[in-house]
Amino acid sequence: MSRSATAAQDTGPVPPRPGGPSTAGSRWSRIAAAARGHRVDAVVCLFFVLFAGVLTHRLWPAPGAHLLAFNPEDQTLYEWFLASDARLLFGDFGLLSDRLNAPDGVNLMANTTVIALGFLMAPVTVLFGAPVSFALLVAGNLAASAIAFYFLFSRPLGAHRLAAATGGAFCGFAPGMVSQSNSHLHMTALWLIPVMMWLLIRIMRAADPTGSTPDGRILGPAGRPDRRRIVTSGGWLGVVVAVQVFVGEEVLFLTAVTLIIMAAAFAATRPRYAWRILPNFVAGMLVAVAVGVVLLGYPLWFQFAGPQSVSDGVFDPAYFSADLASWPAVSELSVAGSAAAAELTTGPAEYNTFLGWPLVLVTAAATAWLIRRPVVVACAAGTLLMAGLSLGPRIVVDGAKSDVPGPYALLDGMPVVDGALPMRFALAVIPLIAVILTLAVDRALRLGWRPARLAVPAAVAVALIPVVPAPLPAMDRDQLPEFIAGGHWRSCVPSGGVLVPVPPATPPQPWPMAWATATTVDFGMPEGFFIGPYAPGGDASMGTFKLPTSKILAEVARTGEVPEITDEERARARRDLTRWGADCVVLVDDTPHAAELRQTTEDLLGPGQRVADAWTWPVS
Repeated sequence: MSRSATAAQDTGPVPPRPGGPSTAGSRWSRIAAAARGHRVDAVVCLFFVLFAGVLTHRLWPAPGAHLLAFNPEDQTLYEWFLASDARLLFGDFGLLSDRLNAPDGVNLMANTTVIALGFLMAPVTVLFGAPVSFALLVAGNLAASAIAFYFLFSRPLGAHRLAAATGGAFCGFAPGMVSQSNSHLHMTALWLIPVMMWLLIRIMRAADPTGSTPDGRILGPAGRPDRRRIVTSGGWLGVVVAVQVFVGEEVLFLTAVTLIIMAAAFAATRPRYAWRILPNFVAGMLVAVAVGVVLLGYPLWFQFAGPQSVSDGVFDPAYFSADLASWPAVSELSVAGSAAAAELTTGPAEYNTFLGWPLVLVTAAATAWLIRRPVVVACAAGTLLMAGLSLGPRIVVDGAKSDVPGPYALLDGMPVVDGALPMRFALAVIPLIAVILTLAVDRALRLGWRPARLAVPAAVAVALIPVVPAPLPAMDRDQLPEFIAGGHWRSCVPSGGVLVPVPPATPPQPWPMAWATATTVDFGMPEGFFIGPYAPGGDASMGTFKLPTSKILAEVARTGEVPEITDEERARARRDLTRWGADCVVLVDDTPHAAELRQTTEDLLGPGQRVADAWTWPVS
């Protein structure tokens, strides 16, 4: 080769070497392009997170100093659950906990112990305390549910992002969701439901040998079903369902009932499509069931047949039924609501149906407009039936119970089913309405410059404005006694031992359970707030029966009157302490009627010992 040829070659462009500057630049360019493509998604998600923070801002900056004002009892219970769940980090965890209701314990599967959420937040709970984990979950469940549904609507359903954001916002911040945020963590964690829906859609699409959707759109090659995707999607569905069981079984149950109704309505509108995918779809569901059985066989057996198990519900369905007049009303937790709405429900944690007239009418109009779409027919059927089931065994209108039976009467008394409160069936309506609103806004935005392009989104906005949520009310929390906060409890209760508060915790007065929560449940307590088999015939009860000693102490705490204590009652007190496996009896100074309780306890057990801000009676 000549020198001139070599020189010419040297002057040409040099290919970039792997890992060189050009490759790096190309990589960052792709990342930047991907980021630009998701800017709208990022803005929507950030809005949901910030809005959830606004709704829960009264718990901050010190969650340990505040309680949700409308349901502090349940917050105390859920914080105990989170602290108990955090013991998974220490390898000290079982489905039967001996740290409450000593010595019998509590079946954690039979209670809404949000084990998956507790494990997820365990590092936060151990480092910063259960109140911080609780506050993060209250806000996080709302934001995560809205985000998950937004991506479901914008991706598998292919909706316009503004429409998807509208539907996602309603799913995350609907009146029922905000109401259940008053301490019902298991009811607001809906972020796995869109994942289940996505997997079901994958199975449906893979099961169709024509590679099309019910409306004829071609999604893939025709000729044979995608069996690999059917199996993998079914397997992952089983895994997600198993995780949801450890988040909240009631949500899973409501989802399953809703999907059965929707599937029947969908098949009725597209029977040929339904028959075409049925064999392969069933195969995918069998895979999901098989995986679910492997993962959930033992936990579900433990829940229904293990120690301290219950097989029925603890609440009266007739009492926890939705008032028909509550559907067009607006709750006091919404910006346009009033306190008068409280008369239409059982409490501020159950404003599940309060949609307001504008939203009811706009949803009905959108349904009529889109009724030719199979998914809208399915959502409409699900909405009507789940709303009907929420009305309970007998229809109630404006507080007056009628003789007209509701659809729930057909289910009343069925095993497992009666564990779900009728009025919570209304929560399943939230994502169904969200789908209808999303599709209506999406269709309007794709119409071009027609009047409906502006009119439909405007009508949806006007309907949603009255039910925009207001921040959750909060109250100051009683400070922990120095006896607990300063670690003085260790002087009379060993790790894993049993501390008996004076008086013991009960469902209406669970406050001493916060002592155990502050120690990450390092000691147990007798009695307490939980669901157990203590009703007649072993049926479900809230809490347990009182022993003679706890009955005496509870009466003194209620009345402030010191009873005359006999030798027989002293002997019973010793027997009760032995049954509980008690290590120490503790009365803190800020207990109501503390002086009378101290005198009574000393009459029962003898002189106490002063430790920090508490009186203690070590049990030898």
